[in-house]
Amino acid sequence: MKNNLLRQLIVGVIAAVLVWLFWISRPQWTWDMRLWKAFGDGALLLLVFTLVIGPLARIWSPSAKLLPWREYLGIWFGVIAIIHGFLVWNGWARWDILRFFGYEFVPELGRVTRLEPGFGLANLIGLTALLLTIILMATSTERAVKLLGGSSWKWLHNSANIIFYLSALHSGYFLYIHYTLSFHKNVPPPDWFRAPFLLLVGSVFLLQTMAFIKTVKSRRK
Repeated sequence: MKNNLLRQLIVGVIAAVLVWLFWISRPQWTWDMRLWKAFGDGALLLLVFTLVIGPLARIWSPSAKLLPWREYLGIWFGVIAIIHGFLVWNGWARWDILRFFGYEFVPELGRVTRLEPGFGLANLIGLTALLLTIILMATSTERAVKLLGGSSWKWLHNSANIIFYLSALHSGYFLYIHYTLSFHKNVPPPDWFRAPFLLLVGSVFLLQTMAFIKTVKSRRK
């Protein structure tokens, strides 16, 4: 029990430090944009940590010692992701579903119009990933395992990979496409996280592919 609490505390501190580092790395942005972006990037990094442990353990057996940490990383990823989603919905969309999907009232036109192509789809993808995350968090208990059955529970929680790639699409839009499609004049300068983002996504894909190949070879033997 003490070990569980200690691990939970350690990962919680790591999550807080990640968010803080992302926050201070963009002093040129407005405080609200810095805040929800810091939580979004922090959540993505925690999700990467969660997903690479399994493939890494298959490729390099000593890293199997890290497997118990996946649960705590996954929990804190969910917490940080939920905060990110709330900050965007409350601070940017302002509880307006049309604004959330990229529609704005333009006084010059006298009507609501879509100002940012692709913006709504990117937010829908992010929202889908968040809803899946909440489902996984809600079923991350021993009671849920007993209720669903081991194989069903494992199948459900394998959707963490789907969450990752949905999150990658969501983040990739705002890191790359948003800057070229936005009609707003106050779009911030390109994010420094662009190159690290590609490296992280590529690393997860590469490790998962390597682990898959090794698993297939070992089963053939």
